Parts: sequence; structure tokens; C-alpha cells
Amino acid sequence: MFSYKLSEVADAMNAKLVGSPDQIIESIWIDSRHIVLAKNGIFFALKGAQIDGHTYIQSAYDKGIRNFVVSEIPKNLGEANFLVVDNPKKALQAWAKHHRQKFDYTVVGITGSNGKTIVKEWLYQLLYDKIKLIRSPKSFNSQIGVPISVLEMMDGISLAIFELGISQPNEMMQISDIVKPNLAVITNIGEAHSEFFEDREQHIQEKIQIAEHAEIIIYPSDDTAFKQAIKNKYPNKKHISFGESSDADIQKLETKEGLNVNFKNKTYQLPFEYKDEASLNNALICFAVLTQLDIDLEDVLDDFKRLMPVEMRLEVLEGSHQIEIINDAFNSDLSSIPIALNVLNHHAKPKKTLILTDILQNRQKGAALYQEVADWVNAYPIQKVVLIGEEITEFKALFKNLYASFKDTASFLNELKASDFAGETILLKGARKFELERISKVFEKKSHDTILEVNLQNLLENLNYFRSKLKPSTKLMAMVKAFGYGAGGFDISQALASQHIDYLGVAYADEGAELRQQGISTPIIVMNPEQNSYTSIIDSSLEPEIYSLRVLRKFTEKLIDKNIATAYPIHIKLNTGMNRLGFKPEDISELVQELADNPYVKVKTIFSHLATSDVPSEHAFVHQQMQKYQEMYERIVSNIGYRPTRHILNSAGILNFPDYQMDMVRVGIGMFGVSMGSEHQKHLKPVVTFKTVISQISTLQAGDTVSYGRNFKANEITKIATLPVGYADGLKRSLGNENGHVSIHGQLAPIIGTVCMDMMMVDISGINCQEGDEVIIFGEKPSLEEVAEQCNTITYEILTSISSRVKRIYLKE
Repeated sequence: MFSYKLSEVADAMNAKLVGSPDQIIESIWIDSRHIVLAKNGIFFALKGAQIDGHTYIQSAYDKGIRNFVVSEIPKNLGEANFLVVDNPKKALQAWAKHHRQKFDYTVVGITGSNGKTIVKEWLYQLLYDKIKLIRSPKSFNSQIGVPISVLEMMDGISLAIFELGISQPNEMMQISDIVKPNLAVITNIGEAHSEFFEDREQHIQEKIQIAEHAEIIIYPSDDTAFKQAIKNKYPNKKHISFGESSDADIQKLETKEGLNVNFKNKTYQLPFEYKDEASLNNALICFAVLTQLDIDLEDVLDDFKRLMPVEMRLEVLEGSHQIEIINDAFNSDLSSIPIALNVLNHHAKPKKTLILTDILQNRQKGAALYQEVADWVNAYPIQKVVLIGEEITEFKALFKNLYASFKDTASFLNELKASDFAGETILLKGARKFELERISKVFEKKSHDTILEVNLQNLLENLNYFRSKLKPSTKLMAMVKAFGYGAGGFDISQALASQHIDYLGVAYADEGAELRQQGISTPIIVMNPEQNSYTSIIDSSLEPEIYSLRVLRKFTEKLIDKNIATAYPIHIKLNTGMNRLGFKPEDISELVQELADNPYVKVKTIFSHLATSDVPSEHAFVHQQMQKYQEMYERIVSNIGYRPTRHILNSAGILNFPDYQMDMVRVGIGMFGVSMGSEHQKHLKPVVTFKTVISQISTLQAGDTVSYGRNFKANEITKIATLPVGYADGLKRSLGNENGHVSIHGQLAPIIGTVCMDMMMVDISGINCQEGDEVIIFGEKPSLEEVAEQCNTITYEILTSISSRVKRIYLKE
């Protein structure tokens, strides 16, 4: 980042400065959990709908930050400098706008419903070794991410590439006014983030404001409404259109090999390897941008063959010997290193290893580059650092905790094995040429081709949707019972713990104890504490649900046996109509007497569970339960002399009964994007995708039958695919005999015949596919809800039935 004096920052954002004006600022922090190199850093106390950054000023101070942008100065902080503003987010934007005005080199701004990150990264891959350029890291395209990206602009650069994202009206002008792109690129206008716009026309008008300051606009020619809107609003700017239409300035031509493009009556052949329409379109946009830059097109065309897939999410894989692998082996540029290190740092397992290669995509070289890399790496608690590459090993003395260094990946695999990293979390971080995926494949836990893919970013976005329905003071408990609803208890819990969750909820003590062993420190409630688990509960600092006098007495006896001196936290369950577990109204008198005479426990929460929060016809029963709960709660607190936290709402209850959120709510299946009604479903994203591959393709003749019982008989020549997944993997047998479908290349294929233990067959007549192709059992299409309906059951049962032999893969932004 460009270096500033604090007084200069104050002037840029029109802030009141309290403290030292000569303090140097060289880094920005907006999340106290991510702070590692605090020297010359400044913390912005941003305010959101649910979280106020002022709450975390002390945490940032404890980590060494001494400069803060605030709307109010905290008390008793010690020696610190403050920039006082009305709105810290707008102050950040004002600073970035001021900074942008210092530079007059070309700035490319990219927006669109999808493809903007890939276009930005591919442009970087095409140009990094030809000109000096910077680009926004990862998907930093928001009202906060954009100004942080702009503040990375510096002297000595020829090109800056930023992506600009919006989700609501009136956002584009704010960030385009910061970036002021000379060249505006619009990839497309689709359905993504369109729910907040009245119609497509409003969405278009918002997007095209990216061109307000631009001299050149690049846009799709095949979208008639969009093209006309551009011409009407910006008739005097230079227009460059791309697409298949004959009037496109950059026209994609039909070809079986590579990508052919017509520009100014000349055909350019691009050696492009990807064949899917999205990739071809993104490559076409890249070519369009290149035509408007001061470069020789002939010098860059051959580089299209080196374009690599852009992994915008990090894969977290389960390895052998209890290893977890974070795979970021596609990119080794400097700006991506602290992002990946932060992911490793927030992994709960205490033992952490970094495997890092030469840094290939960077304008710096030699000692200066690797000193900066080492500064980042050394700032994190990493037990083992492994270096791969002839260049980085020259500077191995700069790295603390160096474990080994190798000239190439083959040398690593010859000397080290998975057992050398048992129980550790390994971050694979490096350039694609080093093929770190070879390490991942060797270290991975062996399993078959069927996987459950869990998108943790979508999980957290769904969580935040529920959080947006709460008052800022309402606490949040996340249910991770039943192995995280089948998605993986530890990885789900770790992702949730990073979001300031107040409690995690498990069904049994062994689930909670395992989370503790893996490093999860968030308070955990055990919802069904069995009598033989009390020792485990206490030893693992878990907190039991107490649902009867027998359980209260037995747990108290165990506390006495273990000489627990301080009052142990417990949670009282009330039975208000669910009639599973809990104290009934007639039990309250004896309960409060037991509590009054019991110094060994302290009631942390009192709660109940709604039976019909998701059943519209039974909402009257919800109100009855709530009334009963309130009466029982007041009877308890009037006798114990304090008011424990109250909670009764589950996922559906949060959305349907916001007036009953009280002190805390519990979110469970809703985090996984499971339908909560049409009003809310459009805001939720699918989290789990059950995938497999085609093992074999066969052709049946008329009269041939399939599987046990010969329940399917071909009436004509039929092409079928055998898939390596069956009821032992959690697939319901009821999906067979054409009751269910899978998706192959976006087309539905009926499941035919009887589902076997380890295999099933589908009819692929009319679907262009081959052996080894991916098959979606459920995800977006068909959805989890659709599969549950076909099985005549609920989504909970489908998710929790997925066998443990199915490998879980976790995707992180």
C-alpha cells in the first residue's frame, strides 16, 4: 500500500485527528481476527447491520494496532491515535477516492453478473510478464473491497485492473466514482444479485454506471436491451462490443480448435484449450480488452494457451493420517499469500504447515521479494515451512521454522511422506508449474469417486441472511449436531466459529468432545447428554441441556465427584408442547427448589423448541407454546434471582416469528439453504452438492433389463450409464425405478432399475456424455428439496444419511 502520514489520511477523509499526525500508515485492517503485522496499520471500526467494529477495537489494540478510524472514541484504551468521522466506511471510500487521483495510468474496471473475477485474473495471467500492473485481490469488489484495492495503487505501474460488484440500487456510482476506470468492461447482465432490482431495466441502468468516467466501454453485443441502453446513455464514448452477432466489433467465430476472433476484418487464432461457453466468452472479453491497451496483439496471442483455471475458492480436503489439506496451488503472486495464510491461521488444528513455491507472478524479484514473503510467513504461528523451487530456496534463511527445502516437487515426494505431517493442517501455496496437486493426491485420504462438496462460503452467506433478520443484541446459536447435518462437524463448526457465533449445539457429548480435541473453543451445548457422558462433558468444557430432575441430580453428583469448585453452566429445557424432552409446568416448583439448593450449577439459558414454526396452518400453536414458555420462564427467574438467556426460535422460527427472537435464536438446517418459503429461498444458496462420475456407458437393446429384479426393461435401443454410488453411500433405494433423477451436463437423467449397494444406473439417451464425466446427484439441479420429495421424506434425513465413506470436500472463498 502507498505510505501516508496520519495527518494526510485525516485530510483525505475530512476527519478530526486525535493523536500523533506524523504516524506512518502502511496497512489497513477491517477485521481484528486477521491482524498479524500491526506495525503502521490502521483499523476501521466499520458498522454493519449486525456487527459494530467499535466492539473489536480493544482486540485490534491488543494485537498492536495504534491507529483507528472511529465514529466515537472508546474509553480507557491507552495510547492510540484516532480519526473521528461520521461514517468509517464512507471515510475509507473518501481516502481511496483521494488516492486514485494521484495516478493517471490506465485503469480497467470490470463488472457483470458473473465472469468478472475470471476475466480480471486471466488478464493478469496474460500481461504480468509484459507490463507492470496490479489488480484487486481475489473477489474484492464490494463497497469495502473496492476502496481497499484502489489504495494498493502505486507509482511505477502501467495498468490497474479492478472488479466492481453490486447487489443493490445506487451502489455502482459510489464505487465507480472511486475507481474512475478509463476502460469499463461489462461481462453480462444475468440473474445474479438481481433480487433487489425492480426489473431488468433497472439492473441494466445500475450496471452501466461503471462507464460514467470511462473513455471506452466494452460490452456484449448479443444482448439487445443492454446494447441499446449503453448507446442511449453514452453516445459519445468509444464503444467496443463482443459476441457472435455479425455487427460485433470483436466477433467470435465458429471453430473446433482453439478460439478464432474477427477484429477489424482480420482473423486472430487464439490457442485456447477450454471448450465451455462461459470460458470461451471470458477469453473473448480478455481479447477485447487487449485490443484497447498499448500492446502488440501478436505478442500476447500465444499466451492464451497458458491460461489456467481460476479457483476462486480454496478446497479443504481430508488427508490420510488425520491431515487436512488447504489447496491453493494455482497462484503464487504476492497479494494472494496473506489471504491464504489467514485461512491457514484460522484453521482450528494447532499444528500447521506451509508448503510454498517460488513466487513467479510478481513485479519484484530477488531478496526484496522474498524478504516481504518471509515477513508475512513469519508473522503467523506456523510450525513447519517447506520451500519448493530453486529461487525461493536461495533465501531459505529468511524463514522461521524452516522444515525442509527442495528444488522441485518430485524431490519433495521422494523424501517426505504423509506420515511426516500426521495430524497437521497443510496449506499448499504455489505456482501451477510446480504441480503441487501431486502432493495433494499422495496425501489425500483414499476414497472412491463419489464426493460431498460443501461450499462454506455459501453456508456463511446463508447464516448472515438469518443474522440480518435479528436485532443487533440477539445472540446466535448454530446447530452442528449429527456430524454437521452430514456435512462434517469440524469444518462446519470451524467456519461458524470464525463468524462470532455465541454457541454451537451438538446432540451428544462425543460430538462436542471431538470438536474440542480439534481446537474448537466456542461454547458448546450438548442437547442430549447421556448419563455415561457426564465425565466427557465436564472434561471437555461442554455445557449440558438439563431436561429433568433426574438429569439435574445425576449431573450434580458428577460435579461433586470431580470436585468442581465453581458453578457449572447448564441449560434448562422446557416442554411447551413438543413433548419430547423438557420440564413441564407441574415440574417447575420442584425444579426451582433444586436450583436454589444447588451451588454447583448456574443456569445460562432457559429454552424450548417449536413444533410447528414451518407449518403455516399450525402457527396458532406457536403462540400457545410461546405463552406457556413465558409463564414457565418467569416462574423460574422469580425464584432463582437472575435472568438466564432466553431462546426458542429455530431456522423457520427466525423468519416466521421475528417478534419471538428474545435473547438468542438457533439456526440449523436453514444454514444449508434449505427452503424456508419462496419469500426467503431466493436469498439462500445451496451449500452441499452430492457428486459422482460415470463409471461405464452401455447400450441396451430392446428387451434388455437392468439391475436386480429386472424392474427396468428397455422398449428400444437405450444408452445407460453406471454410477459408482448406491444405498451404502446414503442414496435412498426409493429413487430407483425412475422415481428420481441425476443431472449430467445440466440435463436430467432418470434413475432406472433397482438402486444397488454400491452402484446405480441412469438412462442417458439423448445426453452427450462420456465415461468419467461428472454427475450431480443433488445440488442446484436436482435440489436437495426435490430429492427429499421424491423419497417422501425431509431434507434432514437425506443430508444425515450420506455415508461417512463419501469424501467431504470443503470450498472456501
